[in-house]
Amino acid sequence: MSNRIPDEKVEQIRRSSDIVEVISDYVQLKKQGRQYIGLCPFHGEKSPSFSVSPDKQLYHCFGCGAGGNVFSFLMELEGLTFIESVRKLGERANIDLPDATAQSPVAGPQVLMRSAHELAAKLYYHVLTLTEQGSEGRIYVKKRGFTKEQIEHFQIGFAPDRWDALVTILTKRNFSLETMVQASLLGERESKDGYYDRFRNRLMFPIWDGQGHVIAFGGRSISDEKPKYLNSSDSPIFHKGNTLYGLHLARPSIRKLGSVVLFEGYVDVIAAWGAGLSNTIATLGTALTEEQAKVIRRNAENVTICYDSDKAGTSAAFRSAGILEQVGCTVKVAQMPEGLDPDDYIRTYGAESFKSNVIGESLTLMSFKMRYLRKGKNMQNEAERMSYIEDVLTEISTLPRAVERDHYLRQIAEEFSLSLEALKHEQFQIYREKRKQDKSDYQSKDRPIQSRKSLEAKKLLPAHQNAERFLLAHMMRDVEVTELVQERIGGSFNIDEHQAIAAHLFAYFGEGHEANPSQFIQGLQDEKLIRIATELAMMSLNDDFQEQELLDYMKLIETYPKRIQIQQKELEMKREKDPLEAARLLMEINRMKQELH
Repeated sequence: MSNRIPDEKVEQIRRSSDIVEVISDYVQLKKQGRQYIGLCPFHGEKSPSFSVSPDKQLYHCFGCGAGGNVFSFLMELEGLTFIESVRKLGERANIDLPDATAQSPVAGPQVLMRSAHELAAKLYYHVLTLTEQGSEGRIYVKKRGFTKEQIEHFQIGFAPDRWDALVTILTKRNFSLETMVQASLLGERESKDGYYDRFRNRLMFPIWDGQGHVIAFGGRSISDEKPKYLNSSDSPIFHKGNTLYGLHLARPSIRKLGSVVLFEGYVDVIAAWGAGLSNTIATLGTALTEEQAKVIRRNAENVTICYDSDKAGTSAAFRSAGILEQVGCTVKVAQMPEGLDPDDYIRTYGAESFKSNVIGESLTLMSFKMRYLRKGKNMQNEAERMSYIEDVLTEISTLPRAVERDHYLRQIAEEFSLSLEALKHEQFQIYREKRKQDKSDYQSKDRPIQSRKSLEAKKLLPAHQNAERFLLAHMMRDVEVTELVQERIGGSFNIDEHQAIAAHLFAYFGEGHEANPSQFIQGLQDEKLIRIATELAMMSLNDDFQEQELLDYMKLIETYPKRIQIQQKELEMKREKDPLEAARLLMEINRMKQELH
């Protein structure tokens, strides 16, 4: 099978894939004028600098410079090839393309792994719901209180108590079993003479990527077999620290409500969904990572953490809250009764109680921190009491709003009969010391690349460079402008990248294409050119421009080399000690200046 997709199919998919809708699957976008803005998914930021244009079908980040069309977005974010991005969007738009299944000799390892996971998920679901081999699994889910709707919504399945159930299916479908070991679906026998199913006699929970493709599994033992939970290992398609369970299912509700509830495991998400909470996601039994926090922030600003009430769960909530705060989230923390996890609570007290008495009574982050810092301390002991007050003042000093700081300072003052003024003074001292330390740490380190880029972007560009940028921006939107430029100055742009983009534009329109910045950028191969062209395409232009404006731009471009020569001659004249030679240079400079007009 050829790996090439016909150009007309690519164009059909591009036209059918609205860039705002596609990017909204990854980033929370808000309309601002004719554009949509959000937090850039390619670098960490708290203030949105990522812009998406529905008119031009392009995106551009004014912070890190990332930009392109709907294909390049998926390629850069998910590490896909162009062909893979086309196929993914084709599937999304229900546009048929030549098959690229596991049997295809050109299918790469990641394609095989994804196909195998989809097949395994269907197998496990079929076994649980329709076969005799799944009877023990059905007994277990009934005992745990999982409903038919929960099983169907989360595609819960059962791995039969056999060594070769999945091996047999994958072998019949001509999958590479060695690749399936790398995908964490199979294991290789110690004798190296065969393979076996990694998951056996377990309730199976598919783990999806952000777009709903199965990329891993969690297996829950239904007997006393250890470990109780067995998760897929990291693989080329699955990275535990980047993945959030149930995100693609919860995203519509998250967007609608503007908030998300974060759990520690997938069973809690399933129980909460059954209780009527659909904006719920979970880490995969591990500590929240910065990458996961950034994904959450791109989808919602408000987060409620709902972890177990034991010491480990409380400590994890404290740590997770700090990470979420760092990426710009507003955090609350739900308080579980001692000895219960969310799944236990819902089964014991019911859905309404969980929603109103646990989630509905969530603490503000500062209130939670005060409770957390108090645990294990004896408030009757002066040293421990003073240590607690200092810890709380340190946390209060990080609050951005004066009214919040005042609120919690008054609480401390009232509880411990302390002077409010003394507390305010102490809190300000802590704040000032921390600020001084942060400044020192910042100066002692190299400036981040993003900051350097931002500073460079803010510098005023020379007139000839601005002229080239505006001219190229007009050329990308108008074939007649391009023809005028080609006839007048050809490729005589002074910036190498601008010269290359102009050459590509001449070729693009020469092939009979209509003005379409997104389609034009799609044909560029060089990453730097793509970024520059995208930035130019996103520039605000005056649609009622006059031809004289274009002629002025071209004149600036044409005369720039001669202006450089004049500057060099003037420098040479200043250094010249011979009066006659200096006079000759002055005459030459005057002549060159006259030629500019």
